Amino acid sequence: MDKPTQPIPPSLMAWGFLAPALIFLGIFVFIPILYLGVLSFTGGSFTRSGVYGVGWQNYQRLFLSPDFWQVLGNTVYFTIVTVMPSLILPLLIAVGLNGPIWGRTTLRTAYFLPSVTSIVAAGLGFRWLFQTEGPVNGLLAHVGVEAISWLGSTTWAMPVLILLSIWKQLGFNMVVFLAGLQTIPLTLYEAARLDGAGAWQQFRYVTLPGLQPTLVLTAVTTTIFTLRSFEQVYVVTGGGPLNSTNLLVYYIYQQAFGMFDFGYAAAAAMVLLVATLVLIWIQLRTWQQS
Repeated sequence: MDKPTQPIPPSLMAWGFLAPALIFLGIFVFIPILYLGVLSFTGGSFTRSGVYGVGWQNYQRLFLSPDFWQVLGNTVYFTIVTVMPSLILPLLIAVGLNGPIWGRTTLRTAYFLPSVTSIVAAGLGFRWLFQTEGPVNGLLAHVGVEAISWLGSTTWAMPVLILLSIWKQLGFNMVVFLAGLQTIPLTLYEAARLDGAGAWQQFRYVTLPGLQPTLVLTAVTTTIFTLRSFEQVYVVTGGGPLNSTNLLVYYIYQQAFGMFDFGYAAAAAMVLLVATLVLIWIQLRTWQQS
């Protein structure tokens, strides 16, 4: 008589299902991050001169560099001013398109189009719109406003990049919020209306609490997408004028592939990685305590 087969322990089964994803992450994420950390303590280049250890010198150079602090300030400003509207505007649009409204499907598609548009194509479009002789200045001329050098001004170049980034993230976040709104039971709104709650009270006490997990997801993903912004800087401004739109990812690209200072670029990338992880941790802790 055959012996009954022993059931597979649930923990072993779970690790078996997770193994392919963990192997993929290990090869393409964790090992490159480890190599980046090692590279940040080296100098030289991948030529005959070779790579040699320099200890903490790259980090010392980084924190003593005025250019790095300017770029870091640009990145913080860009992230703060981009993330908040990228959460608020899609949320309001999603709430409006979640109800019975004429042409709802068409409007949802129209708002989602920026998300499927190439960021390079969008950047070229914004560069054309905001050039000195472009359509935006043409519209301003009709109302008596002098032409503005949008991309040549240290004051206005960054707002153009911020506007492009908000426009690009609008559709994706709207779809995520729409999905979150579908999970809120309609009975909660009916009970709120019976208690005399108006539109604002329903939004404040029913919609926002029901969307908390969705808000956490959207805030985290939007922050990550914003911190790794590269294409819009590369296409629209090139980091100028006077380094006023240079962001940390583009600065890393310049140091690595412009100056071939890979160790210094790796140190800057490690700073960006640590700052991103700390910021995400703060966001998650804040949402959990609220």
